[in-house]
Amino acid sequence: MAGSPSRPRAPIEPFRIKVVEAIPDPSLEVRVAALERAGYNLFNLQSEEVRIDLLTDSGTSAMSDRQWAGLMLGDESYAGSRNFAHFESTVRRLTGFPHVLPTHQGRAAENLLFSTLCSPGTLVPNNMHFDTTQAHVRHAGAVPVNLAIAEAYDTRSEHPFKGNVDLERLAALLESEPPGKVPLVMVTLTNNTGGGQPVSLENLQGVSRLAAAHSIPVYYDMCRWAENAYFIRAREPGHSTQGIAEIGRAMFGLAEGATMSAKKDGLVNTGGFVATRDPKVAERLKEALILYEGFPTYGGLARRDLEAIAIGLEEATELAYLEHRIGQVRYLAELLSRAGVPILLPPGGHGVYLDARRFLPHLQPSELPGQALVVELYREGGIRTVEVGEIMFAGTVGTPKGVEPLELVRLAIPRRVYTSRQLEFVADTVIQVFLRAASVRGVRMVARPERLPHFTARFAPLPPVTAPAR
Repeated sequence: MAGSPSRPRAPIEPFRIKVVEAIPDPSLEVRVAALERAGYNLFNLQSEEVRIDLLTDSGTSAMSDRQWAGLMLGDESYAGSRNFAHFESTVRRLTGFPHVLPTHQGRAAENLLFSTLCSPGTLVPNNMHFDTTQAHVRHAGAVPVNLAIAEAYDTRSEHPFKGNVDLERLAALLESEPPGKVPLVMVTLTNNTGGGQPVSLENLQGVSRLAAAHSIPVYYDMCRWAENAYFIRAREPGHSTQGIAEIGRAMFGLAEGATMSAKKDGLVNTGGFVATRDPKVAERLKEALILYEGFPTYGGLARRDLEAIAIGLEEATELAYLEHRIGQVRYLAELLSRAGVPILLPPGGHGVYLDARRFLPHLQPSELPGQALVVELYREGGIRTVEVGEIMFAGTVGTPKGVEPLELVRLAIPRRVYTSRQLEFVADTVIQVFLRAASVRGVRMVARPERLPHFTARFAPLPPVTAPAR
C-alpha cells in the first residue's frame, strides 16, 4: 500500500501465499476468562485464544515450497542419512566450522556447549545472554556476565550497533581473572535481550583479538546471524556491496564455533546445531549428543527436518527476503513511533520492543510494568507478546554501574507469516492501550518457579488505579 502522512509505506511481500490458516477472533469475554485461567501469563494461553501471536519468532516461521518439497525427500536412516550430508555441507559452507552436530533445538545446543566447556565458578561473558542461554550457563555452575555497551540500555539511543560488546569491560575482565576462569567468550547475534540489536564486524574483530590474547575461544549464538549480516551490510562502512553469505563468512572466521536455534534464521519449526573448529571439543560434544539427543547424524531430529534446515539456511541469505523481513519490523516501529508510543530505537531485526517504563510511567518496578503491559495488549486486542525485563532476567550480572536494566515488551514478528495489514491491526491495538495507559494496573507474581520463571509463573492483578486516561 502507498504511504501517507499518517502511514509509512508498507513493505511488499516477496512471496505468494498458497495456503492459508484461519485466525481466531476470541471475544473480549473469552480473553478476560482466558487471562484469569492462565494466571495472567500468556505462555499458558491456548493458541485458539490468540488473534495475532507475537510471543516469539522461534519456530513460528512459514516454510517455503522448497522446504516442504524437501520434507518429501527424507532419508530416515538412523545413521549416515543423505539429508544429514546436505545439512552438514550447508552449515560448513556458510560458517567454515568443520564439526557440525545437529540438535532438536537451540537450547539443546546450549546445554551441550556449556556442560562441556564450563565448570562451577567459571565466568561466561556475553554481550547479553538470553533466557535459556543464561539458564544453561548457570545450570553448568558458571556465572553469566553481560558486557554490552552502555548505549544498549538507552532505549532512545540511535546507535547503529547496540549489540556490541564493551571491549574495555571485556579486556578488564579477562585481565583480572586467572587462566581457566573464563572458558569461552560468547556473543549473541543479534542481541535479543537488548532489542534484536546487531553487532558490528569491527566489534567482533575486537572481541576476537582480546580473546585470542588470552587463548580463550569465542563462540556465537548465531540464531539470527543473517539478520545481523544484513545490518552490517546496511550500516557498517565498506560492506554495502557484499552478499549476506560473504559477510557471514567474515563473521564466522573470527570465532571458534557457534550454537544455533535453526527455528530463527533456519526458517524451520524445529531444529538446531552446535558447531566448532576444535576436534577435541567436537568429540566431547559428540559423546554428550549421543547421550542426550541421538546419533550424531540426526541429533534428535527426523532426517527430513535436516533437509528443511539446509534449504532454510540458504533462503535466509536472500536479500529480498531479508529486506522484507526487517522492513516489516521497521514498518511496525514507524507506525508506533508516529503515534508517540515509546519503543526501543533503532528498530531491531526480529521484533519491536516497547519501553514498558515509559509506556506505563505510573507503575513502580514492583508492579511489574512489562508483564502488566503484556496482559493489557492481550485484553485489548487478543495479541500475545512477552515481557523481556525484571521477570525474565532477575539477578542478571553485568549491567553497567548507574544504568537501569531494560524493562521491555517484545513484539516478535514470525517470518513470512503476517501481512502488513495485520501489523497495522497490531499497531492500532498498541496505540489504543497507550491512549489509556494511565488506567492500566500492575500485577504481582503469586507463583514463581526456581528457573526461567517467565515461562510458568502465575500472576494476579493489583487493585485498579484511578488516574484518568490521556
